[in-house]
Amino acid sequence: MAGTDVNDASVAAIRSVRSGIILLVSVIFLGYLMIWMMMPTNTYYLQWFPEISRKTSSKYLGGQGSYTLIFTFPVLFIATIACTYLHLGKKIPHDSFSEHGPSASGWWKRIALVKGPLGIVSWTELSFLVMFLALLVWSFAYYLHGMFAYITQEASREGLQVWEAKLRSVGLTLGLVGYISLAFLFFPVTRGSSVLQFMGLTSESSIKYHIWLGHITMALFTAHGFCYIIFWIKTHQISQMLKWDKYLVSNVAGEIALFAGLIMWATSLKRIRRKLFELFFYSHYLYIVFVVFFVFHVGFSDSCIILPGFYLFLIDRYLRFLQSQQKVGLVSARVLPCETVELNISKFQGLSYTCMSSIFINVPSISRLQWHPFTVTSNSNTDPDKLSIVIKSEGSWSSKLYQILSSPSPTDHLEISLEGPYGPASTHFMRHDLLVMVCGGSGITPFISIIREISYAANTNPDRTLPRILLICAFRKYVDITMLELLLPLQSTNLDISRLNLQIEAYITREKEINPDKHLQTKTIWFKQNSSDASVSAILGPNSWLWLGAIISASFIIYLLGIGILTRYYIFPLDHNTNMIYPAAPKSVLNMLALCLSIIVVASVGFIWNKKHLAGEMRQIQEVGSKPFNTGKDLESNEQSCLQATKVHFGERPNLKKLLSQCEGKSIGVLVSGPKRMRQEVAQLCSSGVQENLHFESISFSW
Repeated sequence: MAGTDVNDASVAAIRSVRSGIILLVSVIFLGYLMIWMMMPTNTYYLQWFPEISRKTSSKYLGGQGSYTLIFTFPVLFIATIACTYLHLGKKIPHDSFSEHGPSASGWWKRIALVKGPLGIVSWTELSFLVMFLALLVWSFAYYLHGMFAYITQEASREGLQVWEAKLRSVGLTLGLVGYISLAFLFFPVTRGSSVLQFMGLTSESSIKYHIWLGHITMALFTAHGFCYIIFWIKTHQISQMLKWDKYLVSNVAGEIALFAGLIMWATSLKRIRRKLFELFFYSHYLYIVFVVFFVFHVGFSDSCIILPGFYLFLIDRYLRFLQSQQKVGLVSARVLPCETVELNISKFQGLSYTCMSSIFINVPSISRLQWHPFTVTSNSNTDPDKLSIVIKSEGSWSSKLYQILSSPSPTDHLEISLEGPYGPASTHFMRHDLLVMVCGGSGITPFISIIREISYAANTNPDRTLPRILLICAFRKYVDITMLELLLPLQSTNLDISRLNLQIEAYITREKEINPDKHLQTKTIWFKQNSSDASVSAILGPNSWLWLGAIISASFIIYLLGIGILTRYYIFPLDHNTNMIYPAAPKSVLNMLALCLSIIVVASVGFIWNKKHLAGEMRQIQEVGSKPFNTGKDLESNEQSCLQATKVHFGERPNLKKLLSQCEGKSIGVLVSGPKRMRQEVAQLCSSGVQENLHFESISFSW
């Protein structure tokens, strides 16, 4: 009893600390947003910024000290204490995240838009988008208001027509407003971001925000560039396009950055991205050219305005690179007759992840350059020694993989590299009375780990109230129904799936009866293991959030110390903060090198330290793969229970409106994973009021 009281007291203390962190982050973030709102005003430029610059422009950081303090430090501080918040969250029992009740979703998660260029959008997302656009409009209008106040005198002084001076001012304003969208552009694509996790988001669910921000950023910068080109042509200054000023803005660098951005923008358009995905994928590496020449264009001091998001992205990208250098051997594979394979990969028992996590994998024998994301179908509670993913043969890469594994003489060893797993910090599926999972084809994969998680809870705590499950699957052909076999792990477990309140409605849309000529036998392949094969583990070990916070803070401190010493004893003696003696380009290069080196050194130390620690706990993979898992009576019992829960409908599509209207429960979670039309249909039904207690969530991996 005393132990329980201590445990409850510890949980209460952790929750209090986490609440304090939320309050602190909220205050800092609101202050950060206020700075963006005040930037175009005279109050900021004539009062706040000069005062801050006077106090921060030193012999050590020069003019960039003010931008670092105002724009870079707050975000990196938020990212660091968010790591502490997430680490503390891992110490709270899982049940604390999954309390039963109807409060899992509120009106802010309700669907606002279903169709259109934005896709499926909630009221929260729409509200933030409107506020962001309002900030852009506000900034644009206020910048212009200030510039146009003296535009006539300025035009007369420089011998320009008024419209020409106004065009130049509009071009400058578009560039300044573009800073805002560029500052947030890299946050959504930072896969291991503590900021996203703190907000309850994942990189996959945030990709659409990156797309929105990318379109806005490139539209603003393209308009910015064209305004200046037209201005130079009309004023007979076309030679300005070839100007690289040593101390001020470099026009050539800006044009190179814009050209790289236009290539990325063009190849990211939906039609090109879908048909020529590799062109889109490889051209997106031009972000390096874009960022480097953007820094050359505006100078490193001004680049500190957009630095935080890119800094966190660099740390994440380098850690992913380190993890991807490890070669992981497959333990086994299940080859289904519907041209689908399940890959089972050895992992450390200490690696835990939430439902619907994902990993990126690379198979060097197919392509050393291509990386593809897949949902993790295993559950860290029910599958402690392995991590599983399911791959449907739909493209050239996945087809080659299927051919390798389904051949009469498949390879006895297949080596892969991976990054991840990445997933939400916590899930809330247990809070619902009923979970309705709607999927089409391979869209079933995100739901497998959820069903296994609920099965684990049902077997370990029989007295607990758990949600009922209604799984609605739409398959084209009867052979595809074999994907339901993936609901059960390959090896036998002590879990009894019959404890689940599970109902499966399977719809075969293109066949009206079972085809007896179809062979529905699943093949299992066991791979030989090499001593060099590694097991999947967290990049930074079990305390990865604490390590990430340490890397963010330590690398930035080292960068400040390094550039401070360099400025004090090399740059400052030459220019004394005038910015007119020491060239801007070399100064930017020195800052970028110092920044990258600090990240590489600190992140490498963290990675190597944790790798050595894990090596001491390593179980040889040969022990896992030396013999097949037991597939005894308990597995056969689970298969029988799964078959009894399944009702197959031939030659029809699911009547989703009817099925949803028949659902009963105070809180019904509706999850959909499948084609775009299916997701839109379910979203439309949930937002149309067919039932008042439907809480919608879309799972999409195609954008």
